[in-house]
Amino acid sequence: MPRNQYYSLFSPPSLTMTELVKTTLDHDSTDMLIDKWLEHRGLTHDAYHEWFRDVRERKHAHNHSKQIIVWNKGEFVPENIFCRTVDTGRLIPLDRTWTTHVYHHQSMQERKLSMMPVVFTMLPELMILRGMHDVGCDEIYIIVTDLKRQEMDDVTAYFKLVCRQAFGRTCKPSMERKIQYEHMRISHMLVRQRRNPCFPQIDLTLRAILYEKRPRFIVLFSHQTTSYSQILFTHPSFVPDEDVFYDYPTGCPNPCCTEDCEMIRFPRRGLETASVLDIKRGGKFGRRIRQRQMCNWIECSVCFDEEQASGSSSSEGSENSMESTKVVGQTCSKCKLVKYCSTEHQRNDWEEHRRVCVRST
Repeated sequence: MPRNQYYSLFSPPSLTMTELVKTTLDHDSTDMLIDKWLEHRGLTHDAYHEWFRDVRERKHAHNHSKQIIVWNKGEFVPENIFCRTVDTGRLIPLDRTWTTHVYHHQSMQERKLSMMPVVFTMLPELMILRGMHDVGCDEIYIIVTDLKRQEMDDVTAYFKLVCRQAFGRTCKPSMERKIQYEHMRISHMLVRQRRNPCFPQIDLTLRAILYEKRPRFIVLFSHQTTSYSQILFTHPSFVPDEDVFYDYPTGCPNPCCTEDCEMIRFPRRGLETASVLDIKRGGKFGRRIRQRQMCNWIECSVCFDEEQASGSSSSEGSENSMESTKVVGQTCSKCKLVKYCSTEHQRNDWEEHRRVCVRST
């Protein structure tokens, strides 16, 4: 750790300070895991296939800002399953891969434990969460712990408190004392239970990722069989919609399981059950989050809810003036699920959109 850096609860940490080991799984590794998951369909993830099959039979509203999962054609493969993105309103297939950065204790490296099972355990959830974002999800961050259920609940509550009171904000003395107390309490509790990594390293690494990487979500993974893995979202709009995911599988291989034995805390009830961190936005803390409705062609930058500047010539032809107009756009007449700014862009997108486009009923 550089000498000019020190660990503080109330100042932004740096990832150069963490003592956790980072293992990176690239796009090719993700592709390999997805292929393996599809090959072994019928084992623990059979419930996921049944859920997607049920989604296929649902009727979809023609609201272009509403979250939806659509599987209209072809076999059960990610390129045939489409998801509405929460940031641009596009309908994009789930076949886009990502890079996963897994932070873990050095003892796992010493035991030569692979991080691929960590990603494989939550692969369906990561595919959906990745698919919900057009931009900002090319990299996913996971911190591996061995926290039990109550410990995970306490750690989640702590990070909610810290982000709400101290992330990019001047913390009141009373809140500083409360945060310090909770930090010491959780640290001592995890030391007594011999948990790895220690809580200061979890805290430092997670806050450093929030400050430096601005992720859409972070996963606190636990390999304890009596616990669950927590997804910490960084904005309410990033949370899956309960109207779509109310019956999403818990991940538990036991067919008689309930939500109490879920392996991954996926928010099936939307914001009611989601863990959302109150992250300050704007200025040096990154752009403010704003949902947009954009042309469905991935290479187009036209936004239907923003005014577009256009140039026009005066009658003498010697001066130019800029006019701002809103692009109305045109909806696909067959499925009515997507909008385009022009017929040309609709043609450009057809090679991909044809895999999901069916006549609306």
